Amino acid sequence: MKVGPYEVPNRIMMPPMATSLATEEGAVTDAHLAHYGERAEARVGTIIVEHTFVRPDGRASEGQLGIHDASMKEGLARLADRIAGAGAMAILQITHAGGTGIGDGVKLRGAGSVAVPGRDYPAPEPFTPAELDTLAADFARAAEWAVEAGVHGVEIHGAHAYLLNQFLSPLCNDRDDAYGGDLEGRARFPLEVTRAVRAAVGPDRLVFYRLGAEDSDPAGLALEEGARAASWLVEAGADLLDVSGGLGGSRPAGMKREGYFVSAARAVRCAVHPAPVMAAGGIVNACTAEELVRRNHLDFVGIGRALLMDPYWALKAYDRVGDSR
Repeated sequence: MKVGPYEVPNRIMMPPMATSLATEEGAVTDAHLAHYGERAEARVGTIIVEHTFVRPDGRASEGQLGIHDASMKEGLARLADRIAGAGAMAILQITHAGGTGIGDGVKLRGAGSVAVPGRDYPAPEPFTPAELDTLAADFARAAEWAVEAGVHGVEIHGAHAYLLNQFLSPLCNDRDDAYGGDLEGRARFPLEVTRAVRAAVGPDRLVFYRLGAEDSDPAGLALEEGARAASWLVEAGADLLDVSGGLGGSRPAGMKREGYFVSAARAVRCAVHPAPVMAAGGIVNACTAEELVRRNHLDFVGIGRALLMDPYWALKAYDRVGDSR
């Protein structure tokens, strides 16, 4: 399948999963090269490298990768070369943690003045509109550095209670300016970031968006709203929607069935077609993955924890699916 200007090797994508392997500064280590390289060599078609902070005040955890400084490009170039050299697509996820960050000793900043529900963080101080202009430019600069390092594109992280998800969710966004209120206002900053990133990387590189399509809370972002926002994100320049959870995270409470984000992804796919959609969510069986693609529920299947447990999952999947036909 083609995504943007690229022919993607297959429909298997490894979604971004934090490894906590970076140096204190956020640089790539040899452990990253081994971790991602092994899976790329084992026929994973696209690897989305874990969340990478665009500014020091947007850091989410120790050991997190960073793309907050041009000096990070050297290590990222080694990683991109390792992945692409094995035949896989290399995508780098870029993010700002907002009100769930560990920061750099400064006051916690976020979309609004409400603490992120269910997380042990104090209420943040909202970014001003002028600061948001600077932050959008920081996302764009990080994306530019990423493609200079050799990745095929970037994924903007708008899920799992990080900053862009905080803007979209009415549970976090209590602003009374142009960046709050109704869905159009709450989506304004995520769309500005998407446009800035698209302009920075140009037409020859990919822009994915990881969308927290719903909050799993009756008072939060509803799936209908998430699907509408997805269509705006495609108009703003996103090539692919990576559908995941909102404030409930990558595995919301009670989500145990295989493919628990597929129903949300189907709703998003209806809103953005023909733009491709990917979703993960506990998918572990190769035949399940094959069926999701064949029935047009998904364009790409995200295989996460299964690939952490077995780096050769994709190779084995080819055998299992072939034997079942």
